[in-house]
Amino acid sequence: MVVEETQRGRVERVRRRGQVLRRRLSGAAQGVTAQAAERTDGLRSRWGAATAVVSAAAWVLAGAAVVAFLVGWTAGWVELVAVALFIAVLLLVGLPFVLGSHQLESELDLSRDRVVVGERAHGALVLTNTSGRRLLPSVVDLPVGHGRASFELPSLPTGGRHEELFAIPTARRAVLDVGPVTSVRADPLSLLRREQDLTEQELLYVHPRTVRVEGSAAGLIRDLEGNSVRKLTESDVAFHALRDYVPGDDRRHIHWKTSARSGRLMVRQFEETRRSHLLILLSSRVDDYAVDDEFELAISIAGSLGIKVLADGQTLSALTSGQTLRARTSRQMLDQLSGVDYARSADRLSEVSRALSPEHAAASVAVMLGGSLTEVAEFRRARRHLPSDMRVLAIRCVSGGESVVKTMGDLTIVSIADLEELSSLLRRASL
Repeated sequence: MVVEETQRGRVERVRRRGQVLRRRLSGAAQGVTAQAAERTDGLRSRWGAATAVVSAAAWVLAGAAVVAFLVGWTAGWVELVAVALFIAVLLLVGLPFVLGSHQLESELDLSRDRVVVGERAHGALVLTNTSGRRLLPSVVDLPVGHGRASFELPSLPTGGRHEELFAIPTARRAVLDVGPVTSVRADPLSLLRREQDLTEQELLYVHPRTVRVEGSAAGLIRDLEGNSVRKLTESDVAFHALRDYVPGDDRRHIHWKTSARSGRLMVRQFEETRRSHLLILLSSRVDDYAVDDEFELAISIAGSLGIKVLADGQTLSALTSGQTLRARTSRQMLDQLSGVDYARSADRLSEVSRALSPEHAAASVAVMLGGSLTEVAEFRRARRHLPSDMRVLAIRCVSGGESVVKTMGDLTIVSIADLEELSSLLRRASL
Protein backbone atom coordinates (compact mmCIF):
# COMPACT_ATOMS: atom_id res chain seq x y z
CA MET A 1 0.00 0.00 0.00
CA VAL A 2 2.84 2.37 0.90
CA VAL A 3 4.67 1.43 -2.32
CA GLU A 4 1.59 2.24 -4.42
CA GLU A 5 1.18 5.64 -2.75
CA THR A 6 4.88 6.39 -3.32
CA GLN A 7 4.57 5.48 -6.99
CA ARG A 8 1.45 7.65 -7.34
CA GLY A 9 3.30 10.57 -5.76
CA ARG A 10 6.18 10.15 -8.19
CA VAL A 11 3.80 10.02 -11.14
CA GLU A 12 2.02 13.14 -9.92
CA ARG A 13 5.32 15.01 -9.52
CA VAL A 14 6.42 13.99 -13.02
CA ARG A 15 3.08 15.10 -14.44
CA ARG A 16 3.32 18.50 -12.73
CA ARG A 17 6.90 18.99 -13.94
CA GLY A 18 5.74 18.18 -17.47
CA GLN A 19 2.97 20.77 -17.23
CA VAL A 20 5.40 23.41 -15.96
CA LEU A 21 7.85 22.57 -18.76
CA ARG A 22 5.12 22.82 -21.40
CA ARG A 23 4.01 26.21 -20.05
CA ARG A 24 7.58 27.49 -20.08
CA LEU A 25 8.18 26.24 -23.62
CA SER A 26 4.90 27.76 -24.77
CA GLY A 27 5.75 31.11 -23.18
CA ALA A 28 9.23 31.05 -24.70
CA ALA A 29 7.81 30.26 -28.14
CA GLN A 30 5.32 33.10 -27.87
CA GLY A 31 8.07 35.46 -26.79
CA VAL A 32 10.29 34.46 -29.71
CA THR A 33 7.36 34.86 -32.11
CA ALA A 34 6.53 38.32 -30.73
CA GLN A 35 10.17 39.43 -30.95
CA ALA A 36 10.46 38.13 -34.51
CA ALA A 37 7.25 39.89 -35.51
CA GLU A 38 8.44 43.13 -33.90
CA ARG A 39 11.82 42.97 -35.61
CA THR A 40 10.29 42.20 -39.01
CA ASP A 41 7.51 44.78 -38.80
CA GLY A 42 9.57 47.37 -40.60
CA LEU A 43 10.67 44.90 -43.26
CA ARG A 44 7.13 43.65 -43.83
CA SER A 45 5.72 47.19 -44.03
CA ARG A 46 8.41 48.21 -46.53
CA TRP A 47 7.79 45.08 -48.57
CA GLY A 48 4.06 45.76 -48.56
CA ALA A 49 4.58 49.35 -49.66
CA ALA A 50 6.92 48.22 -52.43
CA THR A 51 4.60 45.54 -53.82
CA ALA A 52 1.50 47.76 -53.55
CA VAL A 53 2.65 49.81 -56.54
CA VAL A 54 2.73 46.75 -58.81
CA SER A 55 -0.51 46.20 -60.71
CA ALA A 56 -1.98 42.79 -61.46
CA ALA A 57 -0.98 43.16 -65.11
CA ALA A 58 2.61 43.86 -64.05
CA TRP A 59 2.70 40.70 -61.92
CA VAL A 60 1.41 38.68 -64.87
CA LEU A 61 4.02 40.19 -67.17
CA ALA A 62 6.78 39.59 -64.62
CA GLY A 63 5.77 35.95 -64.30
CA ALA A 64 5.60 35.59 -68.07
CA ALA A 65 9.07 37.14 -68.37
CA VAL A 66 10.54 34.64 -65.91
CA VAL A 67 8.94 31.69 -67.68
CA ALA A 68 9.96 32.99 -71.12
CA PHE A 69 13.55 33.52 -69.99
CA LEU A 70 13.87 30.05 -68.43
CA VAL A 71 12.30 28.28 -71.40
CA GLY A 72 14.23 30.35 -73.93
CA TRP A 73 17.55 29.89 -72.11
CA THR A 74 17.03 26.15 -71.68
CA ALA A 75 15.77 25.50 -75.21
CA GLY A 76 18.08 27.99 -76.85
CA TRP A 77 15.14 29.98 -78.15
CA VAL A 78 16.52 33.47 -78.57
CA GLU A 79 13.15 35.06 -79.31
CA LEU A 80 11.75 34.07 -75.91
CA VAL A 81 14.82 35.48 -74.15
CA ALA A 82 14.34 38.73 -76.10
CA VAL A 83 10.68 38.89 -75.03
CA ALA A 84 11.69 38.38 -71.39
CA LEU A 85 14.29 41.14 -71.61
CA PHE A 86 11.79 43.49 -73.29
CA ILE A 87 9.27 42.96 -70.47
CA ALA A 88 11.99 43.56 -67.88
CA VAL A 89 12.94 46.82 -69.58
CA LEU A 90 9.28 47.94 -69.57
CA LEU A 91 9.04 47.35 -65.83
CA LEU A 92 12.36 49.03 -65.10
CA VAL A 93 11.49 52.09 -67.20
CA GLY A 94 8.29 52.53 -65.17
CA LEU A 95 10.12 52.69 -61.83
CA PRO A 96 11.14 56.38 -61.97
CA PHE A 97 7.48 57.35 -62.40
CA VAL A 98 6.52 55.93 -58.98
CA LEU A 99 9.63 56.69 -56.94
CA GLY A 100 9.42 59.46 -54.36
CA SER A 101 6.23 61.06 -53.08
CA HIS A 102 4.06 63.98 -54.05
CA GLN A 103 4.41 66.79 -51.54
CA LEU A 104 0.93 68.09 -52.14
CA GLU A 105 -1.46 69.73 -49.74
CA SER A 106 -5.11 69.19 -50.58
CA GLU A 107 -8.29 70.88 -49.35
CA LEU A 108 -11.65 69.26 -50.10
CA ASP A 109 -14.58 71.61 -49.56
CA LEU A 110 -18.18 70.48 -50.05
CA SER A 111 -20.54 73.44 -50.18
CA ARG A 112 -23.20 71.27 -48.54
CA ASP A 113 -22.87 67.84 -47.00
CA ARG A 114 -26.64 67.25 -47.21
CA VAL A 115 -28.69 67.56 -50.38
CA VAL A 116 -32.10 66.38 -51.54
CA VAL A 117 -32.22 63.64 -54.15
CA GLY A 118 -32.07 65.19 -57.61
CA GLU A 119 -29.94 68.15 -56.52
CA ARG A 120 -26.26 68.54 -57.32
CA ALA A 121 -23.68 68.66 -54.55
CA HIS A 122 -21.06 71.24 -55.48
CA GLY A 123 -17.55 71.31 -54.14
CA ALA A 124 -14.03 72.58 -54.67
CA LEU A 125 -10.67 70.84 -54.61
CA VAL A 126 -7.60 73.02 -53.94
CA LEU A 127 -4.12 71.54 -54.41
CA THR A 128 -0.92 73.27 -53.28
CA ASN A 129 2.68 72.32 -54.06
CA THR A 130 4.50 72.33 -50.70
CA SER A 131 7.76 70.91 -52.03
CA GLY A 132 10.88 72.86 -52.89
CA ARG A 133 10.77 71.96 -56.58
CA ARG A 134 8.37 72.10 -59.49
CA LEU A 135 5.94 69.21 -59.74
CA LEU A 136 5.39 67.48 -63.05
CA PRO A 137 1.84 67.05 -64.40
CA SER A 138 -0.01 64.25 -62.65
CA VAL A 139 -3.47 62.90 -61.86
CA VAL A 140 -5.58 63.33 -58.72
CA ASP A 141 -8.49 60.96 -58.02
CA LEU A 142 -11.62 61.73 -56.01
CA PRO A 143 -13.70 58.64 -55.09
CA VAL A 144 -17.44 59.32 -54.78
CA GLY A 145 -19.48 56.34 -53.62
CA HIS A 146 -18.71 53.47 -55.98
CA GLY A 147 -17.42 55.85 -58.67
CA ARG A 148 -14.24 57.82 -59.11
CA ALA A 149 -13.49 61.19 -60.70
CA SER A 150 -10.04 62.01 -62.06
CA PHE A 151 -8.56 65.50 -62.36
CA GLU A 152 -5.55 66.44 -64.46
CA LEU A 153 -3.09 68.36 -62.30
CA PRO A 154 -0.82 70.66 -64.33
CA SER A 155 2.81 71.32 -63.51
CA LEU A 156 2.99 73.41 -60.33
CA PRO A 157 5.89 75.59 -59.16
CA THR A 158 6.89 75.75 -55.53
CA GLY A 159 3.93 77.16 -53.58
CA GLY A 160 1.70 77.00 -56.66
CA ARG A 161 -2.04 76.37 -56.23
CA HIS A 162 -4.57 74.71 -58.50
CA GLU A 163 -8.34 74.68 -57.95
CA GLU A 164 -10.86 72.26 -59.44
CA LEU A 165 -14.62 72.79 -59.14
CA PHE A 166 -16.88 69.77 -59.37
CA ALA A 167 -20.54 68.80 -59.06
CA ILE A 168 -21.85 65.45 -57.82
CA PRO A 169 -25.19 64.41 -59.38
CA THR A 170 -27.59 62.67 -56.99
CA ALA A 171 -30.04 60.49 -58.85
CA ARG A 172 -30.73 58.26 -55.84
CA ARG A 173 -31.09 58.63 -52.11
CA ALA A 174 -27.87 57.43 -50.45
CA VAL A 175 -25.05 58.08 -48.01
CA LEU A 176 -21.99 58.63 -50.20
CA ASP A 177 -18.35 58.39 -49.18
CA VAL A 178 -16.52 61.34 -50.73
CA GLY A 179 -12.75 61.00 -50.77
CA PRO A 180 -10.11 60.63 -49.72
CA VAL A 181 -8.45 62.74 -52.40
CA THR A 182 -5.69 60.56 -53.82
CA SER A 183 -2.53 61.60 -55.64
CA VAL A 184 -1.69 59.09 -58.38
CA ARG A 185 1.75 58.42 -59.85
CA ALA A 186 1.86 55.86 -62.66
CA ASP A 187 3.93 54.92 -65.68
CA PRO A 188 2.45 55.53 -69.16
CA LEU A 189 1.25 51.89 -69.40
CA SER A 190 -0.16 51.88 -65.82
CA LEU A 191 1.88 48.80 -64.98
CA LEU A 192 3.19 50.52 -61.86
CA ARG A 193 0.86 52.78 -59.90
CA ARG A 194 1.41 54.55 -56.59
CA GLU A 195 -1.39 56.24 -54.68
CA GLN A 196 -1.11 58.64 -51.76
CA ASP A 197 -4.11 59.82 -49.72
CA LEU A 198 -4.16 63.59 -49.27
CA THR A 199 -7.39 64.14 -47.29
CA GLU A 200 -9.77 62.34 -44.98
CA GLN A 201 -13.00 60.77 -46.17
CA GLU A 202 -16.20 62.82 -45.89
CA LEU A 203 -19.87 61.84 -45.96
CA LEU A 204 -22.49 63.24 -48.29
CA TYR A 205 -26.11 62.59 -47.28
CA VAL A 206 -28.61 62.48 -50.13
CA HIS A 207 -31.95 63.00 -48.36
CA PRO A 208 -35.26 61.69 -49.69
CA ARG A 209 -37.69 64.11 -51.25
CA THR A 210 -40.30 65.37 -48.78
CA VAL A 211 -43.42 67.54 -48.88
CA ARG A 212 -45.05 69.84 -46.37
CA VAL A 213 -47.84 68.18 -44.37
CA GLU A 214 -50.51 70.64 -43.35
CA GLY A 215 -51.94 70.57 -39.82
CA SER A 216 -50.77 68.51 -36.87
CA ALA A 217 -49.81 65.43 -38.90
CA ALA A 218 -52.97 66.09 -40.92
CA GLY A 219 -55.10 66.04 -37.78
CA LEU A 220 -54.27 62.46 -36.90
CA ILE A 221 -52.44 63.31 -33.68
CA ARG A 222 -54.14 66.60 -32.87
CA ASP A 223 -57.53 64.90 -32.48
CA LEU A 224 -56.16 62.63 -29.74
CA GLU A 225 -54.08 65.20 -27.88
CA GLY A 226 -55.21 65.53 -24.25
CA ASN A 227 -57.86 62.79 -24.34
CA SER A 228 -57.76 60.54 -21.30
CA VAL A 229 -57.48 56.78 -21.63
CA ARG A 230 -58.54 54.01 -19.27
CA LYS A 231 -55.08 53.60 -17.80
CA LEU A 232 -54.37 54.60 -14.20
CA THR A 233 -51.24 56.50 -13.22
CA GLU A 234 -49.84 58.21 -10.16
CA SER A 235 -49.46 61.69 -11.66
CA ASP A 236 -51.35 63.40 -14.47
CA VAL A 237 -54.05 66.01 -14.92
CA ALA A 238 -57.17 63.83 -15.29
CA PHE A 239 -58.36 63.02 -11.73
CA HIS A 240 -59.86 59.55 -11.31
CA ALA A 241 -60.38 58.59 -7.64
CA LEU A 242 -58.89 58.37 -4.15
CA ARG A 243 -57.22 55.32 -2.67
CA ASP A 244 -55.36 54.35 0.48
CA TYR A 245 -51.79 55.51 0.85
CA VAL A 246 -49.11 52.84 0.46
CA PRO A 247 -45.40 53.26 1.25
CA GLY A 248 -43.59 54.76 -1.72
CA ASP A 249 -46.44 57.02 -2.88
CA ASP A 250 -45.62 60.64 -3.63
CA ARG A 251 -46.76 62.67 -0.61
CA ARG A 252 -47.59 65.60 -2.86
CA HIS A 253 -50.68 63.66 -4.00
CA ILE A 254 -52.06 63.10 -0.48
CA HIS A 255 -55.61 64.50 -0.15
CA TRP A 256 -55.38 65.98 3.34
CA LYS A 257 -59.05 66.87 3.85
CA THR A 258 -60.25 63.36 3.09
CA SER A 259 -57.40 61.91 5.13
CA ALA A 260 -58.45 64.02 8.14
CA ARG A 261 -62.11 62.92 7.86
CA SER A 262 -61.36 59.23 7.37
CA GLY A 263 -58.52 58.99 9.84
CA ARG A 264 -56.15 57.37 7.30
CA LEU A 265 -53.98 58.74 4.54
CA MET A 266 -55.66 58.95 1.11
CA VAL A 267 -53.89 59.78 -2.17
CA ARG A 268 -55.21 60.95 -5.54
CA GLN A 269 -55.19 58.59 -8.51
CA PHE A 270 -55.29 59.85 -12.09
CA GLU A 271 -56.19 58.66 -15.56
CA GLU A 272 -53.36 58.85 -18.07
CA THR A 273 -53.94 61.44 -20.76
CA ARG A 274 -52.96 60.86 -24.34
CA ARG A 275 -49.61 62.31 -25.41
CA SER A 276 -48.82 63.20 -29.03
CA HIS A 277 -46.57 60.35 -30.11
CA LEU A 278 -46.33 59.12 -33.70
CA LEU A 279 -44.96 55.66 -34.45
CA ILE A 280 -43.80 54.97 -38.02
CA LEU A 281 -43.39 51.33 -39.11
CA LEU A 282 -41.66 51.19 -42.50
CA SER A 283 -41.39 47.88 -44.30
CA SER A 284 -37.98 47.36 -45.89
CA ARG A 285 -38.77 43.90 -47.26
CA VAL A 286 -37.97 43.74 -50.96
CA ASP A 287 -40.96 41.42 -51.45
CA ASP A 288 -43.37 44.18 -50.38
CA TYR A 289 -42.57 46.46 -53.31
CA ALA A 290 -43.22 45.91 -57.01
CA VAL A 291 -40.70 48.56 -58.13
CA ASP A 292 -38.06 50.72 -56.48
CA ASP A 293 -40.21 53.84 -56.91
CA GLU A 294 -42.70 52.44 -54.38
CA PHE A 295 -39.95 52.00 -51.80
CA GLU A 296 -38.67 55.53 -52.41
CA LEU A 297 -42.22 56.88 -52.07
CA ALA A 298 -42.64 55.09 -48.72
CA ILE A 299 -39.38 56.59 -47.44
CA SER A 300 -40.41 60.06 -48.62
CA ILE A 301 -43.73 59.74 -46.79
CA ALA A 302 -41.95 58.63 -43.61
CA GLY A 303 -39.63 61.63 -43.87
CA SER A 304 -42.48 64.07 -44.51
CA LEU A 305 -44.47 62.86 -41.50
CA GLY A 306 -41.38 62.79 -39.29
CA ILE A 307 -40.41 66.36 -40.15
CA LYS A 308 -43.92 67.62 -39.36
CA VAL A 309 -44.18 65.79 -36.05
CA LEU A 310 -40.76 66.97 -34.85
CA ALA A 311 -41.48 70.54 -35.99
CA ASP A 312 -44.62 70.49 -33.82
CA GLY A 313 -42.55 69.43 -30.80
CA GLN A 314 -44.18 66.01 -30.59
CA THR A 315 -42.63 62.61 -29.98
CA LEU A 316 -41.57 60.48 -32.93
CA SER A 317 -40.50 56.84 -33.11
CA ALA A 318 -39.50 55.25 -36.41
CA LEU A 319 -38.71 51.63 -37.17
CA THR A 320 -37.95 49.68 -40.33
CA SER A 321 -38.15 45.93 -40.76
CA GLY A 322 -34.57 45.62 -39.59
CA GLN A 323 -33.61 48.62 -37.47
CA THR A 324 -34.74 51.40 -35.16
CA LEU A 325 -34.09 54.85 -36.60
CA ARG A 326 -32.73 57.68 -34.44
CA ALA A 327 -35.22 60.49 -34.88
CA ARG A 328 -34.68 63.22 -32.31
CA THR A 329 -34.27 65.95 -34.92
CA SER A 330 -35.42 66.35 -38.51
CA ARG A 331 -31.84 66.28 -39.78
CA GLN A 332 -31.08 63.09 -37.88
CA MET A 333 -34.29 61.53 -39.18
CA LEU A 334 -33.45 62.33 -42.80
CA ASP A 335 -29.84 61.22 -42.35
CA GLN A 336 -31.09 57.86 -41.14
CA LEU A 337 -33.58 57.53 -43.99
CA SER A 338 -30.80 58.29 -46.49
CA GLY A 339 -29.14 55.00 -45.58
CA VAL A 340 -32.23 52.76 -45.44
CA ASP A 341 -32.10 49.95 -47.99
CA TYR A 342 -33.89 46.72 -48.78
CA ALA A 343 -33.48 43.78 -46.43
CA ARG A 344 -34.30 40.44 -48.07
CA SER A 345 -34.62 38.48 -44.82
CA ALA A 346 -36.32 41.29 -42.88
CA ASP A 347 -39.34 40.83 -40.64
CA ARG A 348 -42.86 41.45 -41.85
CA LEU A 349 -44.84 44.38 -40.49
CA SER A 350 -46.85 42.01 -38.30
CA GLU A 351 -43.64 40.64 -36.78
CA VAL A 352 -42.27 44.13 -36.19
CA SER A 353 -45.48 45.28 -34.48
CA ARG A 354 -45.57 42.16 -32.32
CA ALA A 355 -42.05 42.84 -31.01
CA LEU A 356 -42.58 46.52 -30.12
CA SER A 357 -41.02 47.83 -26.92
CA PRO A 358 -43.32 49.34 -24.24
CA GLU A 359 -42.11 52.82 -25.23
CA HIS A 360 -43.15 52.33 -28.85
CA ALA A 361 -46.41 50.63 -27.88
CA ALA A 362 -47.37 53.77 -25.91
CA ALA A 363 -47.68 55.83 -29.11
CA SER A 364 -51.00 57.51 -29.81
CA VAL A 365 -50.91 57.05 -33.59
CA ALA A 366 -49.13 54.46 -35.73
CA VAL A 367 -48.49 54.73 -39.46
CA MET A 368 -47.53 51.54 -41.30
CA LEU A 369 -45.87 51.91 -44.70
CA GLY A 370 -45.63 49.23 -47.37
CA GLY A 371 -45.76 48.71 -51.11
CA SER A 372 -48.36 47.48 -53.56
CA LEU A 373 -47.33 43.87 -52.80
CA THR A 374 -48.10 44.28 -49.09
CA GLU A 375 -51.41 42.51 -48.63
CA VAL A 376 -54.26 44.07 -46.69
CA ALA A 377 -54.30 40.93 -44.54
CA GLU A 378 -50.72 41.69 -43.48
CA PHE A 379 -51.72 45.20 -42.37
CA ARG A 380 -54.62 43.72 -40.39
CA ARG A 381 -52.36 41.17 -38.71
CA ALA A 382 -50.00 43.97 -37.74
CA ARG A 383 -52.95 45.99 -36.39
CA ARG A 384 -53.96 43.16 -34.06
CA HIS A 385 -50.58 43.33 -32.31
CA LEU A 386 -50.97 47.05 -31.55
CA PRO A 387 -52.88 48.45 -28.54
CA SER A 388 -56.61 48.80 -29.14
CA ASP A 389 -56.61 52.49 -28.07
CA MET A 390 -53.93 53.35 -30.66
CA ARG A 391 -55.12 54.93 -33.89
CA VAL A 392 -53.56 53.06 -36.82
CA LEU A 393 -53.14 54.14 -40.43
CA ALA A 394 -51.80 51.85 -43.17
CA ILE A 395 -50.31 53.45 -46.28
CA ARG A 396 -49.76 51.36 -49.43
CA CYS A 397 -47.47 52.96 -52.00
CA VAL A 398 -48.71 51.96 -55.44
CA SER A 399 -46.79 52.89 -58.57
CA GLY A 400 -49.16 54.09 -61.27
CA GLY A 401 -52.22 53.08 -59.26
CA GLU A 402 -55.22 54.99 -57.97
CA SER A 403 -55.09 56.92 -54.70
CA VAL A 404 -57.96 55.86 -52.42
CA VAL A 405 -58.86 55.84 -48.71
CA LYS A 406 -60.67 52.89 -47.14
CA THR A 407 -61.70 52.11 -43.57
CA MET A 408 -61.83 48.51 -42.39
CA GLY A 409 -62.97 48.42 -38.78
CA ASP A 410 -60.31 50.08 -36.63
CA LEU A 411 -57.83 50.28 -39.51
CA THR A 412 -57.69 53.02 -42.15
CA ILE A 413 -55.91 52.03 -45.37
CA VAL A 414 -54.60 54.70 -47.75
CA SER A 415 -53.33 53.85 -51.23
CA ILE A 416 -51.11 56.60 -52.62
CA ALA A 417 -49.40 56.94 -55.99
CA ASP A 418 -47.95 60.46 -55.77
CA LEU A 419 -46.17 62.16 -52.87
CA GLU A 420 -47.94 65.46 -53.65
CA GLU A 421 -51.27 63.83 -52.68
CA LEU A 422 -50.11 63.02 -49.14
CA SER A 423 -51.68 66.00 -47.36
CA SER A 424 -55.08 65.65 -49.02
CA LEU A 425 -55.23 61.89 -48.41
CA LEU A 426 -54.27 62.29 -44.75
CA ARG A 427 -57.00 64.91 -44.29
CA ARG A 428 -59.53 62.46 -45.73
CA ALA A 429 -58.21 59.70 -43.47
CA SER A 430 -58.55 61.87 -40.36
CA LEU A 431 -62.25 62.58 -40.88
